Amino acid sequence: MKRVVIVRHGKAVPYGYDDDFNRDLQDRGKSDAALVSSELNRRKVTPDQIISSPAKRALKTARIFAENLGFDLNNIREVEAIYDGMTTGDFIDFIQELPGEAQTVFFFGHNPGFYYFAANLLRSFHGDMPTTSTVGIEFDIDDWKEVKARTGSLAFHLAPRMLK
Repeated sequence: MKRVVIVRHGKAVPYGYDDDFNRDLQDRGKSDAALVSSELNRRKVTPDQIISSPAKRALKTARIFAENLGFDLNNIREVEAIYDGMTTGDFIDFIQELPGEAQTVFFFGHNPGFYYFAANLLRSFHGDMPTTSTVGIEFDIDDWKEVKARTGSLAFHLAPRMLK
């Protein structure tokens, strides 16, 4: 079994759109990321890899998750295309190239793309993706190359409001 965990970044400051890439997290974004990642730690969901948009708010969210899940911050992989915008097809192609030894891979990025990735990887998805939403998608496969659209099963869907 392989698992993809899609995480939308935490709540960002409501200004700075002229330099969107460098928008920072609000305190609420930081605390929400700590809350959700602590719940994943309680459930023993740990990453073999963490891949993030290099935008400040996504990368800071990834670092908070990494710290709470015992993942080395130096091993977070930044992928510019996540910020620039991938299609679902691009995202699936990217997943299919993941190393075979990785079982659970976390991705950190942005809407609307991350909502579409979740909706198109799952057989059925009727949720939404507010900030810090975390969607675990399981694939009954042995090799990442077997990942296809609408074949994943929902393992969990967490949002901060569910945990408060």
